[in-house]
Amino acid sequence: MNNPLSTLLIYPDFLEEDKHDKNKSGNYSEGLASISAVLKRGGYGVKLYHMLYMPDKKEFIRKIGEFNCDVIGFSARTTAIPFITELAGWLDDEFPDIPVGIGGYHAILVPDECVKIRGVDMVVVGEGEYPWLEYMDSLREAESAPGNAPRTDIPSINFKTPGGSVITNPVRPLIEDLDSLPFPDFDLFDYENLDRSKNFTAMVMLSRGCLFSCTYCGNSQFRNIYPNKKKYCRFRSPEKSIELLLLLLEKFPFIKYIEFRDAIFNMYEDWFYKFMPAYIEKIRLPFNCNLRFDILTEEMVKLLKEGGCYMIDIGLECGNEEFRTKYLRRSMKNEHMINVARWFKENKITTLTYNIVGLPYETPELSLETVKLNARLDVDKVIPNIFYPYPMTILEKTARDGGFTDPSVDPNDPVQLRMPQYPKYDILYMAYNFNKLVKKYKKIYALPEGRAKKAETRLDKRITGKHYPRKFLYKSAKFKENMFIKAKKTLKKVSPKLFVFLKNRTMKEVKS
Repeated sequence: MNNPLSTLLIYPDFLEEDKHDKNKSGNYSEGLASISAVLKRGGYGVKLYHMLYMPDKKEFIRKIGEFNCDVIGFSARTTAIPFITELAGWLDDEFPDIPVGIGGYHAILVPDECVKIRGVDMVVVGEGEYPWLEYMDSLREAESAPGNAPRTDIPSINFKTPGGSVITNPVRPLIEDLDSLPFPDFDLFDYENLDRSKNFTAMVMLSRGCLFSCTYCGNSQFRNIYPNKKKYCRFRSPEKSIELLLLLLEKFPFIKYIEFRDAIFNMYEDWFYKFMPAYIEKIRLPFNCNLRFDILTEEMVKLLKEGGCYMIDIGLECGNEEFRTKYLRRSMKNEHMINVARWFKENKITTLTYNIVGLPYETPELSLETVKLNARLDVDKVIPNIFYPYPMTILEKTARDGGFTDPSVDPNDPVQLRMPQYPKYDILYMAYNFNKLVKKYKKIYALPEGRAKKAETRLDKRITGKHYPRKFLYKSAKFKENMFIKAKKTLKKVSPKLFVFLKNRTMKEVKS
C-alpha cells in the first residue's frame, strides 16, 4: 500500500529579537492542531516543522528533504512575514515542484500581498481545515488519474497560476458548529517540551472569534470575509469542552494548570453558566482566562473563583474614556472597571491588564491616564504593549489617514508610528517604565487626599517635563527587563519545578 499524501506544516515560532536563540521551547498552536486533526481524519499524513529559530538556507533545505512531504503550508502572523518570504524563496530555489501554501491571520488580512511572495502557490483565506482537506483530495484524485491537474476552484483558497496570474475563489462559510470538528491533534507537537508544559500548564481554546470590533484588532476584518459573519463567535458546547479537557488530561497527566486562550471567556453568559459548574465538578484545576470588563458581573467573578481561577487577563488598553470610545470603540466606564477590579481583589484573583501606548493621536499625558487608571484599580500585574498598525485594521487606517505611518520605518522597529506630539523615545520610555510608574502612583493614591493630589501633580509635571531624561531611562529599563527575561527563561529551562514553586509563592504574596 502506498504511503498517504502528506502535508508539512511550518510554524515560525520566534520573533526578530530571538531569531538566533536555539535554546527555546515552543508554543502550542490550536489552529495547526485542528487542521492536522481534520487532515488525519481524511486519511492524510501531517508533519510539523516547529521552527524555534531562523535557520540558514543549508539547514532549512536539509530539514525539508528529511520531512519528505507532498505539500507545504506556512502559518503566518504579520511579524513572521519577513521570515516566511525568505523561506518560501529558498523552497522555490530547491523544491520548485512542491506546492506551497500560506494561511493564518496575515493571509486573511492581506491575501493579495501573500500570494505575490516568491515560492507561494496558494493562500488560504479563512478557516483552513476544510479548504486544505479539499485541496489534498484534489491532489489524490489527480495522482490517481495521470494527466489531470489539482483543482484551482476550491473555495477559500486563492491560487497563483504558472503565468503569475491569480485565481481568486469565494470564501466558504465558517464552521458554525465547533462540535463537528475532531478534537485538536495534540500529538502534532512535542507537547511535553512546549514552553507552557515546562511549568505544567496547558493552553486550551474552546471558542473561535469575538463579538466585539475593537479597532486595533483584526477580528472585525476577519469576521467580514465570511458569508455567515453573524456566526463568527462560536464556542464548543459545554459538554464537548469538558470532554476535550478530560482527553487532554488523560494524555498529559502532568498538567496542573489550564490557560484558556479564548478571546473573551465570559463572552456568552448562557455558555459560561453551563460550563463553569461542569468544570467545577469534573476538572477543577487552577486556571487563568481572558475576560472583558463591561460584561462582567460580581456573580461571574465569584463563580470563577469557585472554579479555581487564580488569575485573569483583561484589556484596559487606554485610561481615558473619551479617547477609548472614539478611537478604540471600547465604550466601557472607568467606574465599572474600578468595581470589577475590587471584585477580583475581594475574591483573591490576580488581575493582569493589557495596555497600549503610542496609539494614533495619543499624547504622553493620555498614556499617563492609562498608568493612573491601573494604579486606581490596584491591579497586580500590567502588560504595556506598543501599538502596532496591523494591516487592514481600522486603527491602521486611522494612523495612515493621520499621516503617522512612514514606509521607510523598519517593520521590526518596536515603534511603528511617527507622531510629532508623541516622539518615538517618549513612547519607549512610557512602555518600559509603565510598571514602575503604576507602582509610584499606587503609593501616591494611598496618601490622604490633599497630599495625594499635590504629589500626583508634581509627578505628572516631572514625567512630562521637557528636560526629563526619558531616553536614558528607557534604555536603562530595557536593559534590566532583558536581564530579567533571560534569568526567567533560564530558570524555567533548568529547574521547572523551582519556577512553578516561585510562581505559586508570588501569587500567594500578591493575594495576601
